[in-house]
Amino acid sequence: MEIVLLVAILVLSLAMIPLGLPGTWLMVGAALGYQILVPQGGVGTATVVFTAILAVVGEVIEFSLSARYARKYGGSRRAGWGAIIGGTVGAFVGVPVPIIGPVIGAFAGAFLGALAGELTVKRDAGNATRVAWGALIGRVLASAVKVGIGVAISAWIVIAALT
Repeated sequence: MEIVLLVAILVLSLAMIPLGLPGTWLMVGAALGYQILVPQGGVGTATVVFTAILAVVGEVIEFSLSARYARKYGGSRRAGWGAIIGGTVGAFVGVPVPIIGPVIGAFAGAFLGALAGELTVKRDAGNATRVAWGALIGRVLASAVKVGIGVAISAWIVIAALT
């Protein structure tokens, strides 16, 4: 019964990731809780530590990829920071809209943040728009990578719990 509950928590946590919610951290918490509450289970300290490291990697990728793509598309450092800040603020602003609000907010925020950041450096709207599209592409890729990391964390925890 414990494993069924663990899998349910992991699936729900995985569904939270694209919404900009801390699904990877909930997974790490589920692994820790399983380790504490089911001591005869196979989830050990190594599993908890390594999944936490994966969660940190996911966070770093999520926050930096939109900035990296803004810079890749010719953006300034300010556009990169605008993409990071805009994506974060957008995800929080979108929270009141159920399910898709944080996703749309994060994507729109990354785009608008990079656009605003680039327009403060250069007054070229065409270049700023290209940079903003780069930030948006980066944010989409970051979400996909973080979901992939969430799948890896979930699989690792389930395999550990079954052994």
